[in-house]
Amino acid sequence: MSAELCSAGYEVFGTGSQTIESSNYYQADLSDILSLASVIEEVRPDVVVHLAALAFVAHGDAEALYKVNLIGTRNLLEALSQSTYQPSKVLVASSANVYGNQNEGLLTELSPVAPANDYAVSKLAMEFLAKTYIDRLPIVIARPFNYTGVGQDQKFLIPKIVKHFRQRAPNIELGNVDVWRDFNDVRSVVRAYCGLIGSGVAGQTYNIASGTTYSLREVIDLCTELTGHAIQISVNPAFVRANEVKTLSGDISKLRAVIADWNPLELRETLSWMLS
Repeated sequence: MSAELCSAGYEVFGTGSQTIESSNYYQADLSDILSLASVIEEVRPDVVVHLAALAFVAHGDAEALYKVNLIGTRNLLEALSQSTYQPSKVLVASSANVYGNQNEGLLTELSPVAPANDYAVSKLAMEFLAKTYIDRLPIVIARPFNYTGVGQDQKFLIPKIVKHFRQRAPNIELGNVDVWRDFNDVRSVVRAYCGLIGSGVAGQTYNIASGTTYSLREVIDLCTELTGHAIQISVNPAFVRANEVKTLSGDISKLRAVIADWNPLELRETLSWMLS
């Protein structure tokens, strides 16, 4: 996101709790509203992009999910609303997981929400929370579908698969491989975020997706084709989620209405990038 914003002409300031040597990086934690307020007053941001979250669906600590994703977001929005300098746009990243597993086909922003796990519930609650600040802040909510790319933690599915192919492992343990996802390239996702900063309508929610789904079996097949290496799949029952979302695919009509040239990268290109 930082690289995308820089290429668009923004000066980027980051916040977090880890130590990074940069004059544009500030120590601030979502759990500490005072530290957030201090950074906001010093930086006086024209635009805020809120991506900080616990993003692993199978994260084992439900309390932490709600503390970071919900209460942390409230702290940020509260600090922004009380600031003496108001940004022109606040982008809040939610998740397509809020749709749950009760809908089939292309999901629009008006499709019923039915979160099926704590991560999804925390994100939907965050959306409702953000809407209570709409009269004070120009908030745009993004609902990205699954995305991946170089640098993503290997506890996530696609990086795990890529690692096994890069190492030419003979087999891989997975959960349910008969699920379909709208997989996206992180480079496309941040381009959409940047577009929403400029053209997104405050108070609106936008799907960020490709509109195309792939099963995990098809992901394996693509990796096999790109590497020339065949791998044996073993289904580990421990990896099968009880509330698994079977199919997630996003309707991108609303996104294309504000980003006319939206043309997301295809999964083959993403996997080729990661495998190389």
